[in-house]
Amino acid sequence: MKKIFIPILITLATACQQNKLKTDASGVFESDEVIVSSERDGKLLSFPIKEGDSLTRGAIAGSIDATTTVLQKQQVQASIEALKEKTTNPHPQIELVQKQLAVQQSQLEQQQREKARTERLLKADAATQKQLDDINSAIDQLERNIAVSKQQINLYNSNIATQNRTITSEQGPLEKSAAQYQNMIDKGQIINPIKGTVLVKYALEGEMTTTGKALYKIANLDTLTLRAYVTGAQLTTVKLNQPVKVYSDEGAKNYREYTGQVYWISDKSEFTPKTIQTKDERANLVYAVKIRVKNDGYLKLGMYGEVKF
Repeated sequence: MKKIFIPILITLATACQQNKLKTDASGVFESDEVIVSSERDGKLLSFPIKEGDSLTRGAIAGSIDATTTVLQKQQVQASIEALKEKTTNPHPQIELVQKQLAVQQSQLEQQQREKARTERLLKADAATQKQLDDINSAIDQLERNIAVSKQQINLYNSNIATQNRTITSEQGPLEKSAAQYQNMIDKGQIINPIKGTVLVKYALEGEMTTTGKALYKIANLDTLTLRAYVTGAQLTTVKLNQPVKVYSDEGAKNYREYTGQVYWISDKSEFTPKTIQTKDERANLVYAVKIRVKNDGYLKLGMYGEVKF
């Protein structure tokens, strides 16, 4: 009986020693939680997400009624189109004057040729001085008419351009208003900001919401943070990017082991949080450290964890 009983005692003693985990610090698992709020007033037309749903970044989580804003934008766009109809196209009037100018220039060239011929005939006593004077008078009149036609073209361009600028100057503010309305319409889409799991849902489809009202809370649970506390003496053994062993409870006496990495160390001491059990430990000054731990699905927010440096 003794030969059988002694090995059993040794086995039980060994198991008890293995279950007594020695760690350097403890803390609670947490994550950066984002509360997504409404960016406009209106009725929640759709809000199908549920607590526990996994959402990707940029996913549409729901929509808020923006019918009034859409109509306001359409009204502004109609005003912009109306402005385009008010503008004047100078080309038809200018083309008419340009045709007239072309005829005048052709007539001027003809009179100039006739003047040269008459001057030759006058030298040969085959024409009179009056004929030459009449041609010169016609040339002067044509040159004045050509100058007037060119002035008309410039005037049309200037006046119509000024008129069109006055009309189109109203288009800029209207386009800004349309862009503002579009921004309000876009805010009717509830865009999920981060990849994560929906923790809490604060609103339901069909409810009225207002700007700034919380709609749901989301956090990335793929990687959690163990916020642990070390004493001043332990602080010298901890450094950034240091790999550590992290443990969480698995049943009554067992532990689940993870690999973690220190990514933040507080530069200020603080009193031990009240979650530490004994009164003496709560009175000590400690330093907070944050350890990044890959979650296998068993780690939960608020769970206690142990760390060994």
